[in-house]
Amino acid sequence: TNFYIMSTESCICSDVGKMYLDTVCLNMVQNPTDDLCAGLIGGLGVTSSSNIGANRVAIFESVHGTAPDIAGLDLVNLTALLLSTIMIIKIQNACFNTIRDKEALTKDLGGNSKCSEFTADICCRESAS
Repeated sequence: TNFYIMSTESCICSDVGKMYLDTVCLNMVQNPTDDLCAGLIGGLGVTSSSNIGANRVAIFESVHGTAPDIAGLDLVNLTALLLSTIMIIKIQNACFNTIRDKEALTKDLGGNSKCSEFTADICCRESAS
C-alpha cells in the first residue's frame, strides 16, 4: 500500500502518469485531492463522486458546491451530476439483472437465497460492469 501526503504543493508536483481511477481519502485531505484531480481532468464540472460508507449507505453527487453565483443563468456544466447518476444506474441495472436471472433470489422473490447472497450477487455484477 502506498500512502501520499496531500498538500497545496501536490498541484505543482503531481504526475499525471500515476493517476488512480478510485481514490480513498480521509476527509481532511479530500477537498484538496478533489481539486487536484479535477484540475487534471478538466475541472470540477466533470468530477463525479460517490461516498460509500462501511455499511454500504451511499451518496452520489458532483464533487463541489451549488454555485449560487450562477444559479438561474443557464451556465452550469451538468457532466459531474450526470456521471454520478450513471454510477447509480449501474447499481440499479445490477439489481435488475440479478432478479431477471433468478440465480440468487430471496424467498419473497421466489428463491431460497439469503439476503447476503442476493446482495453479493448484485455487488459482483456491479463490479463486473
